Amino acid sequence: MAGITLAELADKLGAELRGDGTVVIESIAGMAQAGEGQITFLSSSKYRKHLAECQASAVMLKAGDAEYFAGNALIMADPYLGYALVAQLLDTTPAAATDIAPTACIAEDAIIGEGVAIGHNAVIESGVQIGDNVQIGAGCFIGKNAVIGAGTKLWANVTIYHRVVLGEKCLVQSSTVIGADGFGYANDKGEWVKIPQLGSVRIGNRVEIGACTTIDRGALDDTIIEDNVIIDNQMQIAHNVQIGYGTAMAGGTIVAGSTKIGKYCIIGGASVLNGHIEIADGVTITGMGMVMRSIEEKGMYSSGIPLQPNREWRKTAARTMKIDEMNKRLKSVEKMLADKGE
Repeated sequence: MAGITLAELADKLGAELRGDGTVVIESIAGMAQAGEGQITFLSSSKYRKHLAECQASAVMLKAGDAEYFAGNALIMADPYLGYALVAQLLDTTPAAATDIAPTACIAEDAIIGEGVAIGHNAVIESGVQIGDNVQIGAGCFIGKNAVIGAGTKLWANVTIYHRVVLGEKCLVQSSTVIGADGFGYANDKGEWVKIPQLGSVRIGNRVEIGACTTIDRGALDDTIIEDNVIIDNQMQIAHNVQIGYGTAMAGGTIVAGSTKIGKYCIIGGASVLNGHIEIADGVTITGMGMVMRSIEEKGMYSSGIPLQPNREWRKTAARTMKIDEMNKRLKSVEKMLADKGE
């Protein structure tokens, strides 16, 4: 989009316009960098002191902050949401593919919808169904009998294994793998015997998945990602995991097999979730959380030792190693006092 007037933006956002509605907004920028033709936002009042130096053509802010800025403004309840919506309107991200490249390899029986674009060297195998207006980037692989819903976008080198179902309006970043075998083996006297992974992966609508993430197919039943889930980069989602509606998971997280995560959960980066557990709806796990047991009530949960200067951390670690000894000594003292009647 080349540009949009401030009045048009106010109408699309449902915001209150203050100032010159004919000003044309061409892009969005941070408050310190924004200049003429750009719009910025103030989502936290603690940064309102920077409004005085702001050179943007307009600012999105809350009603309580409006008096601190004399220029053009869009007044709204959630300026950060406004930022997201304006960024969508002014998005200059290119398409993952345009038209159907002559080097794409497409099976004769694949069903291809209207307006589909497939990049160079992509492979679409037999029985695949691709909905309308799907974009498939260069080098992607879509395995046999997979289904890709309308409006979904796959960036370059995404791999979708056989029978995977990916819903509508999803976004999958480069080098992600969906439907690889889960980690299933039996042991026969020291020799590993592979268990074929016969389930699949079913992903709902409006799901976004970051780069270099792996989502394994189920052993017997399917791995399930419900609608409106966002999954960051470099994550491992093991076989038979279920992730509920609206959950957000930050980068580097590992989820072991058959774990069920509820709706509207927030999982901080580099967290590790044990297998065969359940996480209730509305749970927040802060970064680097180690979840070994089921969580039955919503709320915020944390684990790990926050960063300390190395010298202090070494002392903390040494004391931690002696906790069992200290516990035994404490119990001994408590018993001695109890015997004395104190």
